[in-house]
Amino acid sequence: MSLKLGVVLLVLAALPLGAQEQAGATKAAPAGKRTTPAAGAAAAKIASAMSAAPSRIASAATIAEIGPDGKIVTLRAGTNGFTCFPDDPNTPKPDPICADRMWVQWFDAWMAKKPPMIKQVGIAYMLQGAADASNTDPFAMKPAAGADWVITPAHTMVIVPDPKQLDSYPSDPKSGGPFVMFKGTPYAHLMVPAH
Repeated sequence: MSLKLGVVLLVLAALPLGAQEQAGATKAAPAGKRTTPAAGAAAAKIASAMSAAPSRIASAATIAEIGPDGKIVTLRAGTNGFTCFPDDPNTPKPDPICADRMWVQWFDAWMAKKPPMIKQVGIAYMLQGAADASNTDPFAMKPAAGADWVITPAHTMVIVPDPKQLDSYPSDPKSGGPFVMFKGTPYAHLMVPAH
């Protein structure tokens, strides 16, 4: 999970539901400036974002990105409560994500450095995998000195109301099966490899 992605989801969570799908569309641009990305660029971003989740989820999800002004730009409105974002080019591995509303709340709390108030199971897909700065420090922006990025293959992420429910799972990303990221913190979540 990159900082940019957290900012995207924080901004999205702060918008009323109707405004989420209109974000970025109401601001007038200076004369001669385009307010939407070129068709080819938008199509590539949509394809990247959709690659994060199974096609049944991605096909009905809202597709969004952070615009140059730091605001959410909806590339395509959705209907199923999931929001997908394209790859963040600032990380060493493709990492598009498709998250449900519970995960958006989790990211909102994470960005505010407050414990998340998760009331039900939440699901997020990262079927292209991810690169994280740490598996133990929720706020690390780069690996510790001498450490490498935590590279995770295609996976689903699961949050639950009580992170202690995940204590029986290992925290080693190389365990070969599901593992807990940020174990022992309020941000603990289960990483479930897809293959």
